[in-house]
Amino acid sequence: MNLLRTKSIEQSIADADEPGRKLKRSLSTWDLMIMGVAVAVGAGIFSVGAKAAANFAGPAVTISFAVAAVTCALAIMCYAEFATAIPVAGSAYVFTYATMGEVLAWIIGWNLILELFTAAAVIAKYWGIYLSKVFALMGVDMPPALNIAGVDLYWGAFLIVAIFTVLLVLGTKLSARVGNVFTLIKIAVVLFVIVVGFTYVKFSNYAPFVPASQPTGGTDGADVMKQSLFGFLTGAVPAQYGTLGIFAGAALVFFAFIGFDVVATSAEEVKNPQKTLPRGIFGGLALVTLLYILVSLALTGMVSYTQLAQAKNPTLTTAFEAVGNTDAAKVIAFGSLIGLTTVIMVLLMGLARVVLAMSRDGLLPRALSKTSEKRSTPVRLQIICGAAVAIVAGLTNVDLLEEMINIGTLSAFVMVSLGILVLRKKRPDLKPAFRVPFGKVLPVVSAVLCVYLMTNLAVETWIFFAIWLVIGLAIYFAYGQRHSRLNEKFASAKAAVSGTATVSSRNSDSSESSDDEDSLSRV
Repeated sequence: MNLLRTKSIEQSIADADEPGRKLKRSLSTWDLMIMGVAVAVGAGIFSVGAKAAANFAGPAVTISFAVAAVTCALAIMCYAEFATAIPVAGSAYVFTYATMGEVLAWIIGWNLILELFTAAAVIAKYWGIYLSKVFALMGVDMPPALNIAGVDLYWGAFLIVAIFTVLLVLGTKLSARVGNVFTLIKIAVVLFVIVVGFTYVKFSNYAPFVPASQPTGGTDGADVMKQSLFGFLTGAVPAQYGTLGIFAGAALVFFAFIGFDVVATSAEEVKNPQKTLPRGIFGGLALVTLLYILVSLALTGMVSYTQLAQAKNPTLTTAFEAVGNTDAAKVIAFGSLIGLTTVIMVLLMGLARVVLAMSRDGLLPRALSKTSEKRSTPVRLQIICGAAVAIVAGLTNVDLLEEMINIGTLSAFVMVSLGILVLRKKRPDLKPAFRVPFGKVLPVVSAVLCVYLMTNLAVETWIFFAIWLVIGLAIYFAYGQRHSRLNEKFASAKAAVSGTATVSSRNSDSSESSDDEDSLSRV
């Protein structure tokens, strides 16, 4: 059982052209850039920053966003080098398969499924809640959930997932065009929020910029479970704010940057990927980072972080209501709805592409990787992914697993960052269109930063993550390892070698027998 067997880059590219399982190259640099903005600029820009400021970093949440952006940028450089060397669907899963072996590739693919599935389900549920808020602002009472036989059904999640599942089935280019329109609208809403927000800024609200660290009030089991793993391992009393609060805030707002690894999953559908992928990814990341920092500056300048901390679930709306601008709150509610719309679309697409890559390799049932002859999209797989996301979002309390999205993303970032070093050593002949500068330094720094941010996630998140990994490994050894196409090739090669050895042995025995007969005849 060779768990570290790797799949060659040439084979990955050849598999991407397999008839009946190939995708159509139709996306441009603009499409990729907008896709990155589409998945990153969602409700997170209106809520995650407010939560991080209120509970972790105070006004220094701006630094939290900068730390998260730098970490993301370093990892995305590694993604860009990999994607220009191996321009096929699957992202970190495919990259790990080519460098570190099958079992690690499975783990990363499994973690990507965790990230994309959980994110799509959480955001689909929030979309339904925001839709009800928009109806309420128009004077229409539309509850976010309907109680059916004692079960709360979040109908909005079913609606939005169904719409975008149909669009993605019809074609990646069509869904990208629809996404472009929604993305431009939400960028306009974000710019409105920034401009209006700065008119209410009071510089006194920025002081102290880094609030002094404060204990959170106890050391009972609940507090320990909510404490960061880093704090738990170092024996620190559960606390908020201070320097560690900035990094805890960065670990939380990292959720707002998860979109860019999803963009890399579309490598197989990009025209001229060697040039298009780096330009699209970095262009989107630069725009998103600028918007996030400006929003966080407006937010913490409008109201004191202590005022945000008093709210049960602080958002940008909390800040505008505090300064008496309820009209802006209505715009934010509309912007949140539009923002979430495109996020769901890109996450659903990314989820299907990762599963497609894993099933094409036989680690998941091969039937899932079939694509439509007419539209070159994985119709069956996209419908299955959409149905699963809709059911979980509409019927469960999936928002409890929000931090699982971050840990899934960061674990993939670590493997991709380290994988670059392995790729360069194993395949010095490759000349990707983009290379991470400064040799080994930046990939190592990227991996270290990602690991550190992972340790700033809560203890309970790590426990859930461990359970997820155990389930994944059980599935791999029960199904994936035996059905892997690479395993079949290894078995065939081994059988061929054994067969050759057997024939050689027989020939040798026959030769020895003849020699013995000759000797006897001479005697």
